[in-house]
Amino acid sequence: MASKKMALIATKGTLDMAYPPFILASTAASLGWDVQIFFTFYGLQLLRKSLDGVQISPLANPAMPMPIPMPVMVQMLPGMEAMATMMMKKKMKSKGVASLQELRDVCLELEVKFVACQMTVDLFEFETSEFIKDVEYGGAATFMKFAGESDVCLFI
Repeated sequence: MASKKMALIATKGTLDMAYPPFILASTAASLGWDVQIFFTFYGLQLLRKSLDGVQISPLANPAMPMPIPMPVMVQMLPGMEAMATMMMKKKMKSKGVASLQELRDVCLELEVKFVACQMTVDLFEFETSEFIKDVEYGGAATFMKFAGESDVCLFI
């Protein structure tokens, strides 16, 4: 019996949207599934060598629990993203949640295939040297073959 397949499309590069594809991919891969993540548009940020710049935005994120209610105007102030990111990382660490770097490393160890959208790389004029070495580059057609054969396909 062939192993199950999971295809994920990662389109966002914020901290809160970076966790789902890596958690789902590492979980499926640990269960023996064949997994690919197609990173496109802002999701390409998750393939950078350093993930230190990945932040969370409290703005336009009304479900984000805050220690005190914050009006939208306050969320727009300079430094709020950095503060929200620091608070979220601290909370995650205190709860034993793996860091984004650790999750990405686990995915790579479990042989999750990372595919960077070549069109988006070209559009934003990225250099392949900006990304980790374990990335394949291809267009949507490259990914569609795998996605079409997958048991689970998710857009994140």
